[in-house]
Amino acid sequence: MLTFAAAMLSLSNIYIQYGDRILLDRVSLVIKPGERVGLVGRNGAGKSTILKIIAGEMSPQEGNVVVPNHFTLGYLHQDMLLPKGKTVIDETMTAFSEILELEKELHNIGEELGAREDYESEAYNKLIERMSDLTDHLHHLGSATSQADAEKVLRGLGFAPTDMTRLTDEFSGGWQMRIELAKMLLRRPDLLLLDEPTNHLDIESILWLEDWLTDYQGMVVVISHDRRFLDNVTNRTVEVVLGKLHDYKAPYSRYMELSAERREQMTAAYENQQRVIADRERTITRFMAKASKTKMAQSMQKQLDKMERIEIDETDSSAMRIRFPDAPRSGEVVAKAERMTKRYGDVKVLENASFEMLRGDRVAFVGQNGQGKTTLAKILIGAENATSGSASLGYNVSIGYYAQNQAETLNPQLTLLQTMEQSCPEDMRTKLRAILGAFLFSGSDVDKKVMALSGGERARLALACMLLRPFNLLVLDEPTNHLDMLSKDILKQALAEYNGSVLVVSHDREFLSGLTTRTIEFRDGQLYEYLGDINFFLEKRKLDNMREVEKRTKSGGQSAGDTGVQVLGSADKKQLERNVQKAEKRIAELEAEVKKMEALMANPEFYNQKDAESKMKQYADLKTTLSGVYSEWETAMEQLG
Repeated sequence: MLTFAAAMLSLSNIYIQYGDRILLDRVSLVIKPGERVGLVGRNGAGKSTILKIIAGEMSPQEGNVVVPNHFTLGYLHQDMLLPKGKTVIDETMTAFSEILELEKELHNIGEELGAREDYESEAYNKLIERMSDLTDHLHHLGSATSQADAEKVLRGLGFAPTDMTRLTDEFSGGWQMRIELAKMLLRRPDLLLLDEPTNHLDIESILWLEDWLTDYQGMVVVISHDRRFLDNVTNRTVEVVLGKLHDYKAPYSRYMELSAERREQMTAAYENQQRVIADRERTITRFMAKASKTKMAQSMQKQLDKMERIEIDETDSSAMRIRFPDAPRSGEVVAKAERMTKRYGDVKVLENASFEMLRGDRVAFVGQNGQGKTTLAKILIGAENATSGSASLGYNVSIGYYAQNQAETLNPQLTLLQTMEQSCPEDMRTKLRAILGAFLFSGSDVDKKVMALSGGERARLALACMLLRPFNLLVLDEPTNHLDMLSKDILKQALAEYNGSVLVVSHDREFLSGLTTRTIEFRDGQLYEYLGDINFFLEKRKLDNMREVEKRTKSGGQSAGDTGVQVLGSADKKQLERNVQKAEKRIAELEAEVKKMEALMANPEFYNQKDAESKMKQYADLKTTLSGVYSEWETAMEQLG
């Protein structure tokens, strides 16, 4: 069992200023053992800066950071890069660098003992003691199950068994982020700093991460714009607003209630005090006019000057203003796919799927990652080709496309104004600064380089680029990633007022609620249509929330109107039970063999034997086999439910 540091981490009077803007105004924060802090606030408020300061990647202009001795920390941020040339499992296993170093030392000691004959010497006895200590420590660290643990975490984050031996180079940035997250979770540091960890995860992986964090004994500080994720994993919320921190001992939803109540109470107290002050000032003015009451008036004025004035906390009421240009009229059919199949090598993503979108339709694509939502969207707009079948756009259709990684495609070396000018029609050039201002980029902001923007600010800039030309079909793939909660609401309102056709790929139930009139579920290569919004879809599926839909549709085989739960046949269930029993029996046998080998290796005479090296290899092979059987057992147990 790993232990965690039982000391507090503290930030005191942290001050950060950029130009005329004070980002953090002498703020303090203490994080105690067992606390799971949700760091919330507007894009660019300073949340990521706080994580960088805690992680030691940035120093404040004023203030102190106190980190306990021997304190371990894991920091997942948005711009992590993996080394190339390693397989997924090999790169993930670097999380166990301490174990690997100790195993290497143990192996070297074994070789040295095998070559020495001074059995009675002090040096020989010290090697034996060191070997015993190493064996005990490796057992404490769980070295026997390290590979099985790594594979379990990778599977939880969405990797298939066949992905384990693929090179990390083959994966997109989002999947590489999952590998970094896996390494971090396996290290189990005293403090986890997670900056938007759910942006590249599908719902099933988010659910798995929530469960993992629930059992985690260390401290957590997480930045997220996912309300439900924050509610499920945090027990404290710290809001960053206009350079100040507001601290609430509650998860996000309760924080929202407490924040509203607090502001209401402060407003009432402020207004009441203002009435008292005004009344006393009138009395003082009246008394000052009379010589007999001048002293009394002066005394009252002193008392009034000493009164502690109530101040209402400032709020960031700035909000981007979005209005999509009026849509040119298109034909009746906007987009169409007929008997379409899409394969990537041997992987079939869509099979014989048909879809039609009419003028004015508002469609949501929902389902697990990898089920073909983004693929169909790209095929419809001509960004990808189908393997077979056909896909086409209707008459006079003009497309505005926001990709999942749209913000990442911006050139980091360009300024905001140059970015807008790149694809701007001549008649819109005089309006660029006004459009940027509507997206909260004003004054000298337009001359900033894209590389200086936060993830949310880049997302806002990418959306601003979509307002330069009129479109009659908006295709938005995960448009709410990186946007703060207010910005998501404003984008939703703008889409509700837009008079063209809308296709949205999203996992965000709150964003989709009331926005679309048709919901297409992607499951096992097929499309299932529901004539209503996300709430109608959930009601028809008799499920409480979007997360349950994604969790239960993994195995497939349901009809469009069922409850989403796969029913195993009795023969399938019996086979799974047999697989579990078989794996458990094999695990017991292998563990017995491993213990037997460890007992042999504990004897110094073992290393004098001619076959010592081959037996050590046999021992390593046994551990690898044991890890594999553990994986088979876990898979069978998961399928059995």
